[in-house]
Amino acid sequence: MRQHPSLPMPDATDIDELFAQVSNWQRWGEHDELGTINLITPEKRRRAAALVRQGASISLARDVMKIASDSSTPFVHRMLETGQATDAISASDSYATAYHGYTQTHLDALCHIFHQGRMYNGFSREEVSETGAEHLSVLCLKSGIFTRGILVDMPQIHGLPYLPGGRAVGAAELAHWAAVTGAAVEPGDALFLRTGRWRRRAEEGPWNIEQDSAGLHVSAVAWLRQHDVAILGSDLAADVMPSGVPNVRMPVHLLVIAALGAPIIDNCDLEALSLKLREQGRQDFLLTLAPLAVPGGTGSPVNPIATF
Repeated sequence: MRQHPSLPMPDATDIDELFAQVSNWQRWGEHDELGTINLITPEKRRRAAALVRQGASISLARDVMKIASDSSTPFVHRMLETGQATDAISASDSYATAYHGYTQTHLDALCHIFHQGRMYNGFSREEVSETGAEHLSVLCLKSGIFTRGILVDMPQIHGLPYLPGGRAVGAAELAHWAAVTGAAVEPGDALFLRTGRWRRRAEEGPWNIEQDSAGLHVSAVAWLRQHDVAILGSDLAADVMPSGVPNVRMPVHLLVIAALGAPIIDNCDLEALSLKLREQGRQDFLLTLAPLAVPGGTGSPVNPIATF
């Protein structure tokens, strides 16, 4: 594992302390189920809409994978009716996917992660049953997300096509990125980290995701909290892997979802976005996305859209 040499990895006790330090529990009331989405105010949406000058859009979703890959199950697309029948007048099909994992672009709702038996804002994990989540489900986001998106293009800063496996990006490096680019991360922003995961996959082929992947060091979570980031997205699963934290497989996921109360968007394809932003000499864009309206759902496949 090739960790950044200046970033010591905490132990599980440190994670508990950091959880308390960055927690947004009861910040918006003891019954709140939106978490950092509360930061996306009407004024924030109006300002995000003003970012659109060309009217051009780019999808941030990876095409669904219909074969098992990258330690994840396939997206199942089954045709029910086709145009090959002699009396065909329509076509229909069905979709099925276990979307959590490292393949399909998806959003994690706030009921997705537990810490010491609790979800964000103190809701009990026992409220997630075979019928779904009673609180904090993806249905809370039924009205969609419309805010300013900003890309942290870490390979570009270092003149690399992609970050090497195990490369951990911490708070100091995020601060360096902001200083170099002049980007100002504002409350209610959706922050996307590009590690170059798909570029790496194209050049090196698949690898063991949980044993050799670039991503955020846990120190980055305090930086996200300081800047009141509303949503965290990445081209993999946000966390550096392996995490280096004993008995905590994905500490960034844990802290961002369960402590901050911020949804996470995993497995985005940020390559086209990276090129577009470099062409325009900017880091921000209008982000829009709408998850499926699934009562009790722990998340949803999504197609995030960047508009310029």
